[in-house]
Amino acid sequence: MQYHLAYGHGQMPVELPEKNVVKVLGIHTGQPLADPMDEVWEKLENPNTAEPLAVIAQGKKTACIVVCDITRPVPNKIILPPILQTLEDAGIQPEDILILIATGLHRASTRDEKIEMLGEQIAKSYRVKDHDAKNLRKHEYLGLSSGGLPIWIDRRYLEADVKILTGLIEPHFMAGFSGGRKSICPGIAAAETICTWHSPKFLEHPNARFGSMTDNPVHKEQMEIARKAGCDFIVNAVIDGGRNILAVVGGDMNEAHLEGVNIARKYVVDTVAEPADIVVTSGAGYPLDKTWYQTVKGIVGAVDILKQGGTIIIASACEEGVGSREFQEIAEHFSSIGASIDDFMEAIISEKYFSVDQWQVEELAKALRKGKVKVISQGVPPEVLRRYFVTPCTCVEEALADAMQEYGSEATIAVLPEGPYVLAETAK
Repeated sequence: MQYHLAYGHGQMPVELPEKNVVKVLGIHTGQPLADPMDEVWEKLENPNTAEPLAVIAQGKKTACIVVCDITRPVPNKIILPPILQTLEDAGIQPEDILILIATGLHRASTRDEKIEMLGEQIAKSYRVKDHDAKNLRKHEYLGLSSGGLPIWIDRRYLEADVKILTGLIEPHFMAGFSGGRKSICPGIAAAETICTWHSPKFLEHPNARFGSMTDNPVHKEQMEIARKAGCDFIVNAVIDGGRNILAVVGGDMNEAHLEGVNIARKYVVDTVAEPADIVVTSGAGYPLDKTWYQTVKGIVGAVDILKQGGTIIIASACEEGVGSREFQEIAEHFSSIGASIDDFMEAIISEKYFSVDQWQVEELAKALRKGKVKVISQGVPPEVLRRYFVTPCTCVEEALADAMQEYGSEATIAVLPEGPYVLAETAK
């Protein structure tokens, strides 16, 4: 039977034996908002546990609106116009409004990407700047967190009279869910902050995973950092697999975000009766599958529904290749010395080795401890993928044939067409 995986700007059709497929897990069908921009206006005027944005902005001179970078399909063209209009109606001049792109440690946005993210009118009419995590001089030090994390935040955000965060609420493989506080850390934090926040001290905790926000040290640190940086208002959206807006939340950074997480759970959580021998998944399509670095999220998203010793098969376009130079150098280093994934983990936990982006290999290691990973990608050469301890394949069918030979004709298959946008769990 033919199934379709999110892949690049479209879908990849794959043939899977229907009798072996125990379930296709996906985002539950919801009713998209009939007028999402009207809903944004409603949240600005009647927010959750906050004053209306118009009241907050009254008498203020400057504002900073934080937006996600190109790797997140945030509906900015719906979210931003009401925010901008509200700020201007309150007396803040357009030239005194900064739209700050929360790149974290990702690369800067291109001109075309800014237009794609914001729309041509907004991109041309307002100051739009990228965060630069590696330039410490552009950040202000706010002290240490209770977890010993140095807090450096983009000074342009801190100096604004009105601070607004925007984004999506979706499952996140370290922080439980994205949105809210995540726009500050890692979004507009300095590399010194981001690297410590991504250290094994936090990431190896069993609750630092998809969907978990209770006793999750990654989330806890984010919240503490965000509170120190300050935030006057958030506007976050929940979207479906077709990128339609299902809900908008607005108001207090914590309360509105929790409201959005509870809404998101109703749509994104899907379960299978028991772990499968094989999980066929995707990197979630464009823009999340632009790089191999981001593709790791799709791999980790399949772990909870995989049997111990099973196989994850993932298709991801990776049109921009591997990712950062640092991420490439990690694989080059460990493959050059013939190291295993266990050697890598031993090195980073013992602090004998450190590199920016090592946390993504660490997350990949969580999947490799559970089973094998086979990758289908037109964007990364096979010899490069092998350096990351995974097996490249030419197509899903080839990868599946190998796995079926190993597990037998009765092997069970779970399918995740939308990859990490679905919070996949076992019912047991």
